[in-house]
Amino acid sequence: MRTKNIFLYAFIIFTCFACEDFLEEDPRALIAPETFFASESDARQFMNGYYAILKNNSIYGQVGLDVFYDNGADIIEPNRSANFFEPMGNYSLTEASADVSTQKMSVSDTWKDLYRVILNTNVIIERVTGNEAISQVSQTDIIADARFVRALCYWHITNLWGAAPFYTEVLTLEEISSLGRVDEAIIIDAVLEDLQFAQANLKGAYTGSEAGRGSKWAAALIEAKILMQQKKWDEALTKCLEIINQSPHSLQSTYAAVFDPNNEYNSEIIWSLDFAKDIRGQFEEGVADADGNLNPVFGNGNWRPSMFNPRLRDEPKNTADRNALKDALTARGESFNGTGLQIASMDFAEKFPVNDLRRPLNIMDSYLGYDLNFPYMAKIMNLSLDTSPRFNHSDNRMVFRLADVHLMAAECENERPGGNPTAAYEYIKEIRERSYATVVEAEAIKGLTQQEFREAIYDERKWELAGEAWRRYDLIRWGILTDVVSNLEYRFWTPAANIKPWHVKLPIPLQELINNPILLESDPTNNGYR
Repeated sequence: MRTKNIFLYAFIIFTCFACEDFLEEDPRALIAPETFFASESDARQFMNGYYAILKNNSIYGQVGLDVFYDNGADIIEPNRSANFFEPMGNYSLTEASADVSTQKMSVSDTWKDLYRVILNTNVIIERVTGNEAISQVSQTDIIADARFVRALCYWHITNLWGAAPFYTEVLTLEEISSLGRVDEAIIIDAVLEDLQFAQANLKGAYTGSEAGRGSKWAAALIEAKILMQQKKWDEALTKCLEIINQSPHSLQSTYAAVFDPNNEYNSEIIWSLDFAKDIRGQFEEGVADADGNLNPVFGNGNWRPSMFNPRLRDEPKNTADRNALKDALTARGESFNGTGLQIASMDFAEKFPVNDLRRPLNIMDSYLGYDLNFPYMAKIMNLSLDTSPRFNHSDNRMVFRLADVHLMAAECENERPGGNPTAAYEYIKEIRERSYATVVEAEAIKGLTQQEFREAIYDERKWELAGEAWRRYDLIRWGILTDVVSNLEYRFWTPAANIKPWHVKLPIPLQELINNPILLESDPTNNGYR
């Protein structure tokens, strides 16, 4: 084990820990390498720290990853011009604009935070391995958790940038800043190793104080996603069926039940990050906007519902009814106090089947009897002033759920050699039947040819998983992003006119290239952006 740089540890501690207890500690007692991880408690606290980074606005806390996985596709758009969303959604992103941060969200912020998590997982793996102050059972559990989270981050990095810096050791900041890009396939091989270790050593579910940790089934889901990316359909199907048949998870009887804020750990959810309102360090009051709503100066809490919630200044369609709508909301303990920056796109609203029972949860175009200017996604909203005030939401951030795995299994069955679309339908039968009032409607996609079922899956994933940060990922892996976007009409943007073939990846932010020119050695075009 190499001698560590004390300043590296100081950096890690101050970028890692975000829990309230840590804020009350004397950091000087935690910096020295000889005392760091002197107990299992130290290591567990460090785990909380890297999960806290995952909750940052740039990743899962607001709509950081949503911007890359949903904006610029055919489901979500903002209700007005927005600095952070426009470059991605309108395909006008450049190396320079990748550095521009709004509310701690930018391409650069996401890049940095994903690597911050990786830095911290590498540290915990090295410092826990063989640590006599920690039992062998706990060592294995902590390392498995860190390897799952590291795999998650590298998977996101390869999805967004492809080839990228890659390291699994504890490096100094100087060493990190001189790394070049490693081929995506090499990174993915290492990701799969981490995921397999996690599946072998993590529990099938975590509850109580450990709620919010990734389980073995979350790791299995990512592995299945990667196998599908590699078009290893039989292996991917086997992994999907392992999750469906062996995990404790099951589909909810109704679509609405999946998103019930009073049942955030329901059986369909494989992994969600837990949030609570009024946690110091997650929310701090700032200045009020024109509607009297507080806009935090800085926060690390769940902002995401606020981005999907309507704002009263936009609604309702008949502005003369605004005060009446406000009174009606107040009587219910609710408020239109969001930003309205994530709404259903025109294309999505126009094409969503009117007889699909999922439609009202994905397209809310009226509320309390008032017609609205814009269609909102009710399943991600929370209007409650008591439990979910603006930018201070207690709502968990759902990451993975079982319905996705059923859809994946159906796709794998249809695509594998000798695949059978009729057999594939059986994997999504429950999903279809809870989505339609009659069996006849549900079975409308039964008995199709392979190509017809493939196209039906394109749509089924769109309707079922709308707004859950999968759409651009799916369109890219299917090879049809440009085809779909070329036929889109947005309210404010013209993505069809701007999209180029290289937009399937992001540029490495300009400041990263200035700091480390080696990043351009393997690809002087920076994924086509220069």
